[in-house]
Amino acid sequence: MKKFSGSLLLFVLIIFLVKGSYAINHSSFSKVLAKYVTVNGDVNYKALSSNRSDLDNYLKFLQANPPKESWAKNEKMAYWINAYNAFTIDLILQHYPLKSIMEINNGKPWDLNFITIGNIKYSLNHIEHEILRKDFNDPRIHFAVNCASVSCPKLLNVAYEATTLSIQLDASAKNFINNEQKNRLTPGAIDISKIFDWFADDFKTYGGVIPFINKFASVKVSPDAKVKYKEYNWNLNE
Repeated sequence: MKKFSGSLLLFVLIIFLVKGSYAINHSSFSKVLAKYVTVNGDVNYKALSSNRSDLDNYLKFLQANPPKESWAKNEKMAYWINAYNAFTIDLILQHYPLKSIMEINNGKPWDLNFITIGNIKYSLNHIEHEILRKDFNDPRIHFAVNCASVSCPKLLNVAYEATTLSIQLDASAKNFINNEQKNRLTPGAIDISKIFDWFADDFKTYGGVIPFINKFASVKVSPDAKVKYKEYNWNLNE
């Protein structure tokens, strides 16, 4: 009995330590997303603009809890993806109603230093390019961050969490790549999102754009397929 009790205590301690290694969860953001974002990624900005207290509380939570060096990689990555998406929503609401994010700051909304986290000012560009892309070197990020536009990968109606991050990133990439409105794939020719053109170098970790696409695509593409890029639709994702 003594031995069993000791083993049980050890098991409980291990579970506590594993769970404790992830100090932050983003369930409050999930609550906002579930209420105002459809399964297709359309955002009800009008309704959210009239009732944004939950979003504001989440933004304050992010501002007061910047990532620490001791955090696990997935914890930091989930934090910055959610921060990018939450503050993008905030930026839209600051200027709503509007037809496109490109109406903000003379077509350069991503350069605005309107985000304060831990007393440091950030722009969306800084979060995406200087933190997410630079520190994590994972091209799946491009299908997780949302630029509030029709041609963007869809905004999930649940927050990214450290414990499920890789599964969520794979699912987001798969969903985007196989969405015929975003990418048209045949074995010999593809008409794909400009994201694959703008960030072509990022996909070299998978061997290039086509090998990356083939990892997630239901239609496998020839390495010699002809490549075209779709015009990007910057209309608001609502």
